[in-house]
Amino acid sequence: MTAVSVSDNAEQSRFEVRLDGELGGFAEYVLDGDVVTFTHTEVAVEGKGLGGALVKHALLDVRERGLRVVPQCSFVRGYLEKHPELAEVTGE
Repeated sequence: MTAVSVSDNAEQSRFEVRLDGELGGFAEYVLDGDVVTFTHTEVAVEGKGLGGALVKHALLDVRERGLRVVPQCSFVRGYLEKHPELAEVTGE
């Protein structure tokens, strides 16, 4: 069984997803006041749901902290289009 975990690496300004402890991808961001701008997302292994798990966790974390998201990254923007229940994080 594979273990997937997501965490905020604030020192590097990115959320990271790990598969069995190995880095599987990241979503880079810029934090400016109460706005988190996601600028770039990379996933090393496709087809395992890592990208979706990464972005979902990141958006839920940002929402929980009361911050607003600017989805500059096309992957994050696409995720929000497919999951309108999280769209309120953009403030639109």
